[in-house]
Amino acid sequence: MPSRKSAANARNSVRMLGMSGRALSFGAVAETYERFRPGYPPAVADTVLTYAGRPVLTALEIGAGTGKATRLFAAHGIMVTATDPDAAMLTELRKHVPATVTTVGAAFEDLRPGTTYGLVYAAAALHWTDPEGRWARVAALLEPGGVFASFGGPVHLADPAVDEVVRAARAPFLDSDDIPSPDGTPAHHAMQWPGTELQRSAGFTDVRQSVVPRRVTMTAADYVGLLSTVSAYLQLPPPVREQVFDRILRVLPPTVEIAGDIIVHLARLPL
Repeated sequence: MPSRKSAANARNSVRMLGMSGRALSFGAVAETYERFRPGYPPAVADTVLTYAGRPVLTALEIGAGTGKATRLFAAHGIMVTATDPDAAMLTELRKHVPATVTTVGAAFEDLRPGTTYGLVYAAAALHWTDPEGRWARVAALLEPGGVFASFGGPVHLADPAVDEVVRAARAPFLDSDDIPSPDGTPAHHAMQWPGTELQRSAGFTDVRQSVVPRRVTMTAADYVGLLSTVSAYLQLPPPVREQVFDRILRVLPPTVEIAGDIIVHLARLPL
C-alpha cells in the first residue's frame, strides 16, 4: 500500500501536469489575449518602484505573455528580460514592446542562475510555476537587496446580478472559471497567496500586500472575447466552448463593467 506521502506526491504531480497544460494553452489565442485582456494601470509599476526605494535598472519577468506588464516597466527605462515558455506569446509580445526588451523562450523552472536583477516579477503568472524550490529560484535571480513582485487577481463582472446569470448559464458545462489559491488560502484572509508563502520563506523580508483598483467597461462581445482567453474555457472541447459562449452572450446586457482589482505582493531579498 502506498504511503500517505507518496499518495500526496502523486496527487501533486497530477495537479501540476494539469496546471502546466493550462499554462501552455494560451499560445493558440495569443492575438485574442492581447486584444481582450485588460492591461495594467501605471499605478502598479509606481507601487513596485516606490517599494524598491532605489533605482531599478534591470528586471526579469516570469511568464510575460503578450507583454501587458512588460510595457509598464520598460516605460520606466528598465532593461526588462521577458521570459515565457510559449513561443506564440513571445511573438505577440515583440509587436508591443520596445526593442530594449530582451525575450527568452523558457519556463521559469528552466532559467539558469548566473545573471541577477534588481527586480524579478510575475504578472498573473506565478501560479503556473512549480512550487518546489520556487523561492530559492527567485532568490538566485535577484541582486542583494533586490525586489520580488507578483501582481494580478480575479476579473469578474462588477454587477452581482449579471455575474449570477452568467454563472447559471455556464453551470451545465463549467462549475467555475477561477483559479483556486495555490496554497488554499481562503478569499477572506487578510494576506493572500503568494504573500502567505513569502511570509513563510526564510529568504525574504518586508513582505507587503496592496491593492490597485481597476474597473473596465466593455461590450458584451468583448467580455466573451476576454473569456475566450481564460484557461478554464480553453480546456473545453471547441464545440462545448462555443456553446458556453453563446449561452453567456445571450444573458449579457449590451455593455458590462469588469471589476479586476490588482493585488500586489512585494518582498525583498536581504542585502
